[in-house]
Amino acid sequence: MAAQCVTKVELSIACTNLLDKDVGSKSDPLCVLLQSMSGHQWYEVDRTERIKNSLNPKFSKKFLVDYYFELVQKLKFGIYDIDNKTIELADDDFLGEFECTLGQIVSSKTLTKPLVLRNGRPAGKGSITITAEEVKDNRVVLFEVEARKLDNKVECYDYDSDGSHDVIGSFQTTMSKLKEASRSSPVEFECINEKKRQKKKNYKNSGIVSVKHCEIVVECTFLDYIMGGCQLNFTVGIDFTGSNGDPRSPDSLHYLSPDGVNEYLTAIWSVGMVIQDYDTDKMFPVFGFGAQIPPSYQVSHEFPINFNPSNPFCNGIQGIVDAYRACLPQVRLYGPTNFSPIINHVARFAAAATQQQTASQYFILLIITDGVITDLDQTRTAIVNASKLPMSIIIVGVGGADFDAMEFLDGDNGVLRSSSGEPAVRDIVQFVPFRKFQNSPKEALAQCVLAEVPQQVVNYFSTYKLQPPKNSAAK
Repeated sequence: MAAQCVTKVELSIACTNLLDKDVGSKSDPLCVLLQSMSGHQWYEVDRTERIKNSLNPKFSKKFLVDYYFELVQKLKFGIYDIDNKTIELADDDFLGEFECTLGQIVSSKTLTKPLVLRNGRPAGKGSITITAEEVKDNRVVLFEVEARKLDNKVECYDYDSDGSHDVIGSFQTTMSKLKEASRSSPVEFECINEKKRQKKKNYKNSGIVSVKHCEIVVECTFLDYIMGGCQLNFTVGIDFTGSNGDPRSPDSLHYLSPDGVNEYLTAIWSVGMVIQDYDTDKMFPVFGFGAQIPPSYQVSHEFPINFNPSNPFCNGIQGIVDAYRACLPQVRLYGPTNFSPIINHVARFAAAATQQQTASQYFILLIITDGVITDLDQTRTAIVNASKLPMSIIIVGVGGADFDAMEFLDGDNGVLRSSSGEPAVRDIVQFVPFRKFQNSPKEALAQCVLAEVPQQVVNYFSTYKLQPPKNSAAK
């Protein structure tokens, strides 16, 4: 499992049209930030300064928050009118609050929403605006300043495989000088070895370094892409093969427990609740495979679970759950277990997205399955082809079957190759067995399967030198 993708996000807060709770003057507002990680209790992160006599405050103090893509981080912004010096807020007038997730903020970059009272009613005409900025590593910023303003020494070595490289020489230059280079008019520098120059009277140089091309590459982070307008498109593939067992039987993996859940729905909820924040319309296509479907009951390996081929989208994660529950009684579980049709289906949309020439869309396919894959060769080829596209595949294995083939598709133990021997250009598959998380906190599954996604997104877009649509990183 990859290390968690964590970075710092800075949140700036401003409000307009706050309630006026003071007599003879205006409210003295302060903003307090509370956080809840994956459903746990709220705790206070920090507070802004108090601004006197203002119904439209723009707070100077900014909130610094750790950002984790693979977690649902709930935030609550509370606005209070502070009229005393106590730390407690219970004795201060409550002006309104707003609750959201950190994912919603970074995917919008700037979020303006109405404030509400604790009973859910509007807090007058009050609203809050939250602006997010990624906090970049100071060492990178320092290097950029040095590259612009200071002379840079370039050293040249004669490479030796044992690491004992010999110094050829060096030269001084600046970034502005290097940028003048072109193939028709290269910039040339004498490579000087100081020790040789001191020893030899007739020493001139150790060669000429000719620079014909200089390119400044902007390295974007995952948040640069997200805050720059990149959408994550979430698609779900569900295994309806006969090996799952009769959904009416308590032994079936598709059996709905008295509280209406099973391993399939738990996996959908866990992963979907994280990804939904990065898709603006929250309309998710969901497909089943391995079932006989009405009206002719022919076997299908790529059918929309809402039975609407022209509009296979479900409205939000709850819409997926509702469509799944409605689908179960209408299909006959059959077989075999073929992945390639659904992978190729999503890959067609990912291929179409590459025509836009910007980092505007990335596709994440979640496949939930109970058993041994049947079309292994076709699936290997489909994954190798998909590795060239803006796409990642997450496979969750439910039940107690042997998942060795799934581990094989996950390229952690070596490069996956197609049946013809072509290697995958990126590792885009993450497989986990659900049973590994049965006794873990509900957010543990999403943390594991989504941990590699941010780096997969960055690797794809940086490889093809695609910038975010809003080009936020270049500003």
